[in-house]
Amino acid sequence: MTEPDRASEWEPRFRFSGRAALWLPVIVSFVVQVPTTLWLARVGRAFEGSAGDGAAGEESWRFAARLGLAIVGPVALVFARRFPGPVVAVVASAAGAYTLVVAGGAAPPYVALAFAIVGAVVRGARRWAIGAVAVGWVVTIGLGIALGVPWQAAPVTAVTLALVLLVVVGESIRNRRARYDELRRRAAERRQSAAQAERVRIARELHDVLAHSLSQINVQAGVGLHLIDRDPEQGRAALANIKAASKTALDEVRSVLGVLRDDGAAGAPLVPEPGLAQLPALVDGVREQGVAVTLELRLPDAVSPSRPVQLAAYRIVQESLTNALRHSGGGAARVGVGVEGRMLVLTIEDDDGAPGPTSTPGPNLAPIPTQPGVGSGSRPGGGRGIEGMRERAHLLGGRFAAGPTAAGGFRVRAELPLLPGEEGRA
Repeated sequence: MTEPDRASEWEPRFRFSGRAALWLPVIVSFVVQVPTTLWLARVGRAFEGSAGDGAAGEESWRFAARLGLAIVGPVALVFARRFPGPVVAVVASAAGAYTLVVAGGAAPPYVALAFAIVGAVVRGARRWAIGAVAVGWVVTIGLGIALGVPWQAAPVTAVTLALVLLVVVGESIRNRRARYDELRRRAAERRQSAAQAERVRIARELHDVLAHSLSQINVQAGVGLHLIDRDPEQGRAALANIKAASKTALDEVRSVLGVLRDDGAAGAPLVPEPGLAQLPALVDGVREQGVAVTLELRLPDAVSPSRPVQLAAYRIVQESLTNALRHSGGGAARVGVGVEGRMLVLTIEDDDGAPGPTSTPGPNLAPIPTQPGVGSGSRPGGGRGIEGMRERAHLLGGRFAAGPTAAGGFRVRAELPLLPGEEGRA
């Protein structure tokens, strides 16, 4: 059983709070102590009806003391929630005095002390409970011996063990409550983390889909505006490309949202989940925007990466080509896809036209030296695209590096395990 399940299982046991938890101990202790005290006093007077005036006066005094002490405990429990420590001290004192007044005679148990001890330990006043009970019991025994109360060894031992057991019971309940609160806190944190992770995943998927399509639309719109007067045919072709790109973007967005909802009733996705097989079409679409892209696929026939790896590889290439479409000044890009050991290796490089000294990542993908505008994982004018690519690689257990090249372009290199979880078997 998982921790959230255990928290749900324990929850009804600890819902007993509020007014019920406050008044039930008060009512139970009052009902047990006060009516029984009155009944025993009445029975005692019936048996001692022939006693003299002195005995009757002593019985009246004892009855008033017993009744008053029997009421003190339940009344003090009313304040146990706000003042658990002082309340257990007051109730322990009243219980000790009650024991001395009873002096070994017939009397109801002082159950208010049990509620006070357990309540104080559960509410964190453990020292108050142990100190008040220990001091009160020792003082009661000492005064009883001094006053000549006929204590019996067995009852004294039984009461002592009962007091210790009450402290243990209170500690057990307190630990169980603390455990439940911790489980509930962890479950809440887990739900919050899951919701945050889902928001990040949705943002990453939509960014990759929309950024690429909108970049294509933006380029074609610029071409159309530039050629609409001089070459209407080329302008119409640009508008047709805009229409096709927008339709593809809408279909892919609907498919992404359908997968994220995981709604089986919604039917099959409008477009298949992209993978390595769709890379040629992706490259052709970027070529139509004026960027000369070369694609080199070096995949052995026996190698078949998992679907999550293919999706991540497609998105990384897509985002890299989108950045090349936005920022490439040389108008050329190269995409390489191959296998090294058990890793799928992606290399995307473009001619940026912005010279800057730096080195390309080595075989171990060491961090690339940064420069302004690149150290955060973004290109000038870019957003969180490179950060999203890095997250995709790391989520699968792969590695990622990106940065300017010595020739002034920009290079992305990603290593993804062919099967997630096997990155250490190369």
